[in-house]
Amino acid sequence: MAANEVDLRDLARWSETLAAIARTGLGFSDNLYERERFEEVLHVAADIKAAATEIEEQTEIARTTDHFVQEWLDNVGEGVPGYVTPKVAIGAVVGNPQGEMLLVQRKDSGVWLYPTGWADVGYSPAEVAVKEVEEETGIECRPERLIAVIDGQRMGFSRFGMYMLLFHCTATGGDLKGHPLETADVGWFQREQLPERTAGAQWWADMAFSAIAGEEMTTSFDPVRSPIWRT
Repeated sequence: MAANEVDLRDLARWSETLAAIARTGLGFSDNLYERERFEEVLHVAADIKAAATEIEEQTEIARTTDHFVQEWLDNVGEGVPGYVTPKVAIGAVVGNPQGEMLLVQRKDSGVWLYPTGWADVGYSPAEVAVKEVEEETGIECRPERLIAVIDGQRMGFSRFGMYMLLFHCTATGGDLKGHPLETADVGWFQREQLPERTAGAQWWADMAFSAIAGEEMTTSFDPVRSPIWRT
């Protein structure tokens, strides 16, 4: 099972890297020959992504490679906007004076996780953290420090390039009330009382509760692979 998980992560990584290179090339090139070559690379990337989907789901692939290619082409811009970079998500580890951590239960999946959301244009990362916490839980908070910068694709919880910036925050007020459209439940939890369906606690729980306890710590980030690519 572990081997299959690693293979799927590799396939996703290769697919998204090829797609990003091709989309960036399409965004910068007006040469017909080069554009045809980049579109061909997109087809290869789509095949890899489709294969990963087939392995994971063990069912008939619902979307064709042409659909993948068209979706990518629709998102290609001109000049600098065409340069493909990972999406950015912002997470917030919010603690209270009782040493508890704020969690939300996602309405779509039923899993529990710290408040998180995509970075919004016009806001700093810390501002996004404050905004997401209040929108999802009704709790007001103050950012204290950045505790982790995580590659979501490498961690296995994203099929596309995505970075997670994880902030430690302190609750300062507000009333606990979940967002009616995004959350099924919200609550405060001690380390030993995390809900059964808590996502990814094996990698973030110790770090999160250490931050809440006020322990000294450095910002965590993914180590550099050696070699970065296999060949």
